[in-house]
Amino acid sequence: MDELRTKYLDQIGKVADEAALEDLRLAALGKKGEISLKMRELGQMAPDVRQGAGAALNRLKDEIDAALRAKKSALGDAALDARLKDEWLDVTLPGRPRRQGTIHPVSQVTEEVTAIFADMGFAVAEGPQIESDWFNFDALNIAPEHPARQEHDTFFMARAEGDARPPHVLRTHTSPVQIRAMQGQGAPIRVIAPGRVYRMDMDQTHTPMFHQVEGLAIDRDISMANLKWTLEEFCRAFFEVPSVELRFRASHFPFTEPSAEVDIRCSWAGGVLKIGEGDSWLEILGSGMVHPKVLAAAGVDPAQWQGFAFGMGIDRIAMLKYGIPDLRAFFESDLRWLRHYGFAALDQPSLAAGLSR
Repeated sequence: MDELRTKYLDQIGKVADEAALEDLRLAALGKKGEISLKMRELGQMAPDVRQGAGAALNRLKDEIDAALRAKKSALGDAALDARLKDEWLDVTLPGRPRRQGTIHPVSQVTEEVTAIFADMGFAVAEGPQIESDWFNFDALNIAPEHPARQEHDTFFMARAEGDARPPHVLRTHTSPVQIRAMQGQGAPIRVIAPGRVYRMDMDQTHTPMFHQVEGLAIDRDISMANLKWTLEEFCRAFFEVPSVELRFRASHFPFTEPSAEVDIRCSWAGGVLKIGEGDSWLEILGSGMVHPKVLAAAGVDPAQWQGFAFGMGIDRIAMLKYGIPDLRAFFESDLRWLRHYGFAALDQPSLAAGLSR
């Protein structure tokens, strides 16, 4: 046993890599290893000899196993040290331009919209993306038979069998944030609510998940004239043109009365969209005066307060401003697309320095 101990401890000390160490382990402790074969011979020994030999073999086996483990750990540490030396990077070096990240157009446009409305006194409000049926529909005066409340248009969350509680949905608009904001703050209030929304739709101009921003202003004497001025100022600043002309068309939304679709004057000369000129009109958003039932649901007295609301797709206005032809490209994570349409990380939009530098 002393010879086996000396033999394997010397070989373990000299081994240079983990593969050779594994071969050595098998030679000593494997099923057919020398020490394992010695263990099998114990059955042929006399009882008084077997007891002493068995204890000595177990000590030898434990000693060789501990030496193998220690050597394996040492080899692993040495390999890691060598790898760290080879892969060492100086993190204080400046970044390489070709590897710099870019700001996604949706993030950039969201910041642009926020900067414009912040200048007009609007705060940013946020809410959950999984909403109760009440916040997403009932509080907004959307009737039970409305098509939006059907499964072909809305993503309903699964419920356990026998669960009688109202269902939860992936919010179909950011309007529930307006309800939550009015419940929490009351009136007067002036907020915008940007965020992700979900609907069952998929084509060149629709995706199941997209981004929307809605605005809400409640006070004692707010009118459609205030709404018109707010939207004109927003469009002028966002599209960075000296003037715009908006056309309000009567429409119907359950949560506003009266309601209006809003078009902006534009031209398509040479296939290029130009805002604020030409003879064409382009629909960009929906708006209206907040329905009294919506105010009441949010805990605001409609006899004392009134106001306007509007909503638009962030992805859609980004497409219009930056000439992006297909909405689906926003979500495909194509690096070529991101490099082409992305914004430099330090190009933070502001009204003073410019929105889209």
